[in-house]
Amino acid sequence: MTDPANLSFSDYARYRVSRDLTGLAGWFGAKWRGSILFKLAAAAFAVLVALWMAAWIWLASDLPDADKLLEYETPLPTVVRGFDGEIVHSYARERRVQLQYPDFPERLKQAYISAEDKTFYSHGGVDLTGTINAAFDYARKMGTGERAVGGSTITQQVAKNLLLGDEYSVTRKLKEMILASRIEDAMSKQEILELYLNEIPLGRRSFGVQAAARAYFDKDVADLELHEMAFLAILPKAPERYGRKGQEQAALGRRNFVLGQMEANGFITEAERAAAAAKPLGLVTQRRERSIDAGYFLEEVRRELIAQFGETAEDGPNSVYAGGLWVRTSLDPEMQDAAREALRDGLLRYHGNRGWSGAIATIDVSEGNWARQLQSSPLGIRYKDWRLGVVTSREGSSARIGFSDGLEAPLTGLPNALGTGDVIVAKPAGAGYAVATVPEAQGGLVVQDAQYGRVLAMQGGFDFRLSDFNRATQANRQPGSTIKPFVYAAGLDNGMTPSTQVDNTRYCYYQGANLGEKCIRGGRAGQFPMRYGLEQSQNIMTVQIGSTVGFDNVVETIERMNISDEAQPYPSTALGAGETTVSKMVAAYAALANHGRLNEPTVIDYVQDRRGKVIWRADERACTGCNMPEWDGTPMPRFGLKGEQAMDPRTAFQVMHMLKGVVQRGTATNLRDLGLPLFGKTGTTSGPKDVWFIGGTQELIAGAYVGFDSPRNMGGYAYGGTIAAPIVKSLIQKTKTRWSDLPPVAPEGVRMVRIDRRTGKRVFDGYPSDDPLSAIIWEAFKPDTEPERFTRQDAVAARRDEILELIRTGRLGAVPRAQENAFGQPSDFVEEQGGIY
Repeated sequence: MTDPANLSFSDYARYRVSRDLTGLAGWFGAKWRGSILFKLAAAAFAVLVALWMAAWIWLASDLPDADKLLEYETPLPTVVRGFDGEIVHSYARERRVQLQYPDFPERLKQAYISAEDKTFYSHGGVDLTGTINAAFDYARKMGTGERAVGGSTITQQVAKNLLLGDEYSVTRKLKEMILASRIEDAMSKQEILELYLNEIPLGRRSFGVQAAARAYFDKDVADLELHEMAFLAILPKAPERYGRKGQEQAALGRRNFVLGQMEANGFITEAERAAAAAKPLGLVTQRRERSIDAGYFLEEVRRELIAQFGETAEDGPNSVYAGGLWVRTSLDPEMQDAAREALRDGLLRYHGNRGWSGAIATIDVSEGNWARQLQSSPLGIRYKDWRLGVVTSREGSSARIGFSDGLEAPLTGLPNALGTGDVIVAKPAGAGYAVATVPEAQGGLVVQDAQYGRVLAMQGGFDFRLSDFNRATQANRQPGSTIKPFVYAAGLDNGMTPSTQVDNTRYCYYQGANLGEKCIRGGRAGQFPMRYGLEQSQNIMTVQIGSTVGFDNVVETIERMNISDEAQPYPSTALGAGETTVSKMVAAYAALANHGRLNEPTVIDYVQDRRGKVIWRADERACTGCNMPEWDGTPMPRFGLKGEQAMDPRTAFQVMHMLKGVVQRGTATNLRDLGLPLFGKTGTTSGPKDVWFIGGTQELIAGAYVGFDSPRNMGGYAYGGTIAAPIVKSLIQKTKTRWSDLPPVAPEGVRMVRIDRRTGKRVFDGYPSDDPLSAIIWEAFKPDTEPERFTRQDAVAARRDEILELIRTGRLGAVPRAQENAFGQPSDFVEEQGGIY
């Protein structure tokens, strides 16, 4: 006999009618079959059957295939994990968690069966008694506007929720009944109940009992108590009602009814029912925050996922908001917390006493619905005990502030410009709140693994809830002097060495026939080694190097390092006049630490589908032999090198080695006391409009900039070394154990030579010391480029420069005239220098 589940719509309808007729025929006795009454009844019945068959075929003709449920996949959110595998966030518009049948507690299943369908295990999809009651209720309420009771079984609810929709009509109800019968033929009771418990809408944007358990009790289903399970079982009747404020008594009454039904069905004892009924609802008003405060990083992940897999189910099976992806990111929560707080502290430190920076937004509070407007607003803040609120009233020197939870309180510290309807940030003060100031200046901070390009932390502003514009990846700013290492790299690639003498006296350039030649003077006149120019960020020396090797070569280096593809071959480019992002600059500095290998910054390590299969990975390096069934005695297989060789590894190391001098003696000496082998570079653009610091160790690179979103002068005291560098220093201090104190490893082909850093000449009769101002240092050279021997005359000049540097740095007072001859200089030398240098 053909399996009914394999029949077409029309054949299945004929099969059901034939089956019903066979049963009815037995009701009539054989003695009636030949009578006229029987024939008339048979004819009438045949007409009814024909009409029923036609209606059945018509209703069933456009129904979806119940077998689709066997392949149905619950729309699931994307779960995001940090670098250590811990869940840090999820992307969801609805709360959904899929469980398997054994994961649901037995009493939770019993609670739903008692509340929704006590004959679930015995009916074939439709409960006749419930259907008749629903029909009578529908007739009684017809025309009143009230909605009749559903009378639906759990199977019918599955049909409605997943295949039919929630249209309120007799036609939909009949279709639901037909489809429920088909579902019962296609699926087992366990499969139907599992689907139901995973999909039923239960309010608070929750679908399925696990999501609802989280939303209402902040628990997993395995941790629910009996009275909590009974509460969840009342929600299908009115999912948006029973969890609301003011509906407590209605919810308690319905919950206790379900407990009574469970007792009547023999699922619990009378004592258990009474104990559970005596307990309060115990609903939570707000779930514990399970997502770390990493909005800028997580939004970057979301954008990349959407670009790769799409946003909704219509975009494909692995979409972000339905595909149930498992995403392993490079996010380091400890580093992210430190980066966020370091940038915030730096912005507040710069803002200082500049006063209130203005309202964040404004809303209309005249209708009194300000709490609801705040609740629906995407704005917020998560800093210390600050809160986002709206000024509900202001009269003279008194005002009140309201928050999203409906609380109102007095507000003090009122700026003159503050008005009713202003959305502001406030902090607790006495019995009320005081106006708090969000810094107007913003910035970006990125921490990246130098060897692999994995971004460990990213902060793109003061708070993601106030502004989702990511200044770490989206803000194109002038890098200032942080571009100089790549100008020096171009010089090293074209025949120069760290000891090459460069003129710092002046730089002259031709402006045209009418203007002629113009010359700009340097900060300290004379010839100096290349190292000095980088350590002290000398503009004239930098431009001289660019001019010597050709600005086309400088631009080519900048483009090769993926800093910018719009750089122009002009002197201003060598001083940071182009535009780039913090993320790109950090990646370029990471390449210096990584022996010239440039990695694209990544925030995602790999992506798995809902079944755990890896469907995308950032690291595509092959590892031949990594999955061999057993070791064959050969050397351990290893991955190849990662990244693109964008710079000569020797050049990269030379630049990095010189940049260590920036921290030891140059413009970033406030990082020197960290006691780490740090290298880096400060940057301050003209104005100044932006201040920068990029640097780190051979393992980790961090970079920060601070500036106004609409660039403007930050003040004459604003420098990369005084504003940006302390931000990175704070980050490192908060995560000190994560930063290696091992010296950097040089690539093959680098020769370390003792030189005098002031002259660039080679020395043979001394060794470098721990004193950062020591004259003798180790310098990195390519083979056969080492400088000449240090001479006696060089020693005299070096001694002079050493003492002058001690004076300049405040470690020695003004030079007395009695010492002038020790410099080997004419008597007016010190006088010309003003007594100090």
